[in-house]
This record gives sequence, C-alpha cells and structure tokens, in this order.
Amino acid sequence: MKRIIVLIAGWILCAAMGSAFGQEPKPYKEGPVINVSYIKIKPGKFDDYIKFLDTSYKSLMEAEKKAGLILDYAVFTKESRNPQEADLILTTTYANMAALDRTDEFDAVANKVVGTNDTQNKAMISREPMREVLGSELIRQLLLK
Repeated sequence: MKRIIVLIAGWILCAAMGSAFGQEPKPYKEGPVINVSYIKIKPGKFDDYIKFLDTSYKSLMEAEKKAGLILDYAVFTKESRNPQEADLILTTTYANMAALDRTDEFDAVANKVVGTNDTQNKAMISREPMREVLGSELIRQLLLK
C-alpha cells in the first residue's frame, strides 16, 4: 500500500513539475520605470518656469543621475487640447521599481543640492504662481525580446 501511495505522489509531483517547465517564456522583460508628471503652466509664466527647470531642477536631476539614483530625465512641451490639460510633461527614468525605495539617498542629494527641507518647501511654494501640477503616474517600459 505504501508503494502505491509513493508512486501516486511521485506521479503527481512529476506532472506538476512538467507543467511548470512547459510554460512558454514571456516575449518581453520588464524594463525601466518612468515617473510622468503633467504640468499646466500659468499664463505668462512659461519662460519663468523654464528658467527654473534649467537651473534648480536641472541641477537636482543631474546630481541624482550622477549618484546613480536615476537613469535620465526629460522635459516635453505639448499642445493642450483643452484649458484643463497639461502643456508640459516632466519624466524621470528609474532602473526599476526598487530604485524608488532609495528615499534616504534621494533626500541626501536634495539636501546637498537644494538645501534643507525648509528651503525645499519654500522653493516649492515659490513655483506655485508659475504652474499647476495636474498629476503624475508611473509607467514601466516592456522590452520586447
């Protein structure tokens, strides 16, 4: 009787392993993660906001890139289809989802480049007259094999 139970258990185990090995590989692999932020620039403030992006923002992004925290960043302009839509898009590219968990390292870089949390908060408030952040989302690139 024990022999029959062992044979049945072995057969079930072999069948289960065979089905696991029989799965086809995915035709893609998960790639970088991109944070996409949608910005609506307030009337008459485009040049002021671009100057901010070219100075403080760029300095911070370059420092994060040099520290290996991000892979890249970009600024895009777009034509809005209606008054409530973004006219500027900011992207930050991370190697993977785990890169988003390096908050202490991001904070250290920001403190070094921008200043203390109080200074960073004041800078954030000073940008409010120039733009409105409509939202952001995380997207992941799928690398086709």
